[in-house]
Amino acid sequence: MDSEFSFELQVCQWAEHHWPPGATRERPVVVARQLGTRGRRWDTVVLECDPEGLAARARFGQRRLDSDLLHVVRNAPEAWAWYRDALPDPGYPWRYVREAVHRAADRGVVETRTAGNRIELRRKWPYPDWVERIVAIENKPDLDKSAARALTPQVERDVALALADEVWVATEATGGPVTPALFEGIPVEAGILAVDPGERGAEAVAATWQPRTLAVDDPGTRIVERPSGSGRDASAARFEYADPAWKADKRLEIAERAYERGWRAYLDSMRPDCRHFELQPAASVARPYCAAKECHQTQTECAGSCADFEPEPPAWRQRGWPIDGGPGSGIKELLADQRQRHRPRADEK
Repeated sequence: MDSEFSFELQVCQWAEHHWPPGATRERPVVVARQLGTRGRRWDTVVLECDPEGLAARARFGQRRLDSDLLHVVRNAPEAWAWYRDALPDPGYPWRYVREAVHRAADRGVVETRTAGNRIELRRKWPYPDWVERIVAIENKPDLDKSAARALTPQVERDVALALADEVWVATEATGGPVTPALFEGIPVEAGILAVDPGERGAEAVAATWQPRTLAVDDPGTRIVERPSGSGRDASAARFEYADPAWKADKRLEIAERAYERGWRAYLDSMRPDCRHFELQPAASVARPYCAAKECHQTQTECAGSCADFEPEPPAWRQRGWPIDGGPGSGIKELLADQRQRHRPRADEK
């Protein structure tokens, strides 16, 4: 495996087609990458969705609904009402709510009208309960001792906060009878996935340790500070509780971001318009490839500051050859089409 980024793409590709591990899929899934809260970002996020709810979510468009828009669409009334009477007190100035009402109307997810000097609104559709479970996966292909030491506190925080229903660690399979990850100090509540980087299909990933289902509806524990563990550090850990209502809102915000982005959005921070950029197929997953560096590059390497960057020749973008708009545009369209294939359309029942 060339990099953790390539490994991450393989895990996402596998999860999109074969989640959950070792079992028959009962719900549609939405897979995204690099999402989370301000203090914690997960490598891979798998949403297990209610089929009817997911289809109803498509009415609200492919773009995410941020926290302000969610406050509007989830509480918009069936009948016309002044927005300040219809919506719960947000805990911040009402002028921001008014702006969110206008944004929601501009996107066509609520209806508004003016009655005198008041803005009234009503809902177009009820916002569905479309997310059943959220699964967080941390990807560490090479789980050596230093990587395990750095990973363990992160997973412990995930388990204590219980923002996701399940937490997993994905690591590269070694071919041995027991994965070395089981000997590391990873919390027993986290599951372990052994990934074969050269394979594709359901058998490419095996669950070597099953996770515990976390109590997402209960208060969570947010670990703020902890002792270093050295013999001279006798300080106590500091923590605070996370309210279940905060957790529920945060879970929905993460789900909305996952719904919009998916896992193929890495091109948004790379340069497919470079003449050296390729999307190279492999047994496990198609991965970005740099012909100049002769490697599967990361998002950090593939940036405008790259010394090897060369724009596509204008002839590539003209006369529809070889792809209308040039190879870079063709790659973007390909990945966008693949992403859309796993999202219901608004007209689908």
